[in-house]
Amino acid sequence: MTTLSEKEKAAKGMLYDANYNEQLITERTACKALCYKYNHTTPEQTEERNNIIRKLFGKTGNSFCIEPMFTCDYGYNIEIGENFYMNVNCVILDGAKVTFGNNVFIAPGCGFYTAGHPQNVKQRNAGLEYAYPIKIGNNVWIGAQASILPGVTIGDNCVIGAGSVVTKDIPANTVAAGNPCRVIRELSPEETEQ
Repeated sequence: MTTLSEKEKAAKGMLYDANYNEQLITERTACKALCYKYNHTTPEQTEERNNIIRKLFGKTGNSFCIEPMFTCDYGYNIEIGENFYMNVNCVILDGAKVTFGNNVFIAPGCGFYTAGHPQNVKQRNAGLEYAYPIKIGNNVWIGAQASILPGVTIGDNCVIGAGSVVTKDIPANTVAAGNPCRVIRELSPEETEQ
């Protein structure tokens, strides 16, 4: 019987040792070094910034801007589409895949958290956690200080209000807000026209 690595367990949505596994610690340390380098570039160093993000992320489009300060756990689990913009002080905990479509606009202070911890005290104290993927569709705007929790999918053309805590999937073509985040209204065809 083949034993799965902690990284393989994470990819399958199983409980895995995120805190004490040497491979994952090494990968997070390398990621943090790139984030540190990125966050200490000057505004004029656009090409250097873009090269760091291309090295860090699993996939990028050609046109993107991520404002410092930015941090993530691994980087390789993050995929961004074309015309991606992320404002200052955003965090992505990418123990699982975090995928952003095209034309995504993210306001300051947002968090995308694939990681969670078991309610079982013994498991939690042993350093175990789980990670569920997050998927953001095309043409999405996420307001300031929104938190996107593990396993959430936000559909195309959505607007997520500032301060929202998104705990469940949000269907395409809607405006949603609140804690917990819920659909407020559907967007009209005119509002989703490109």
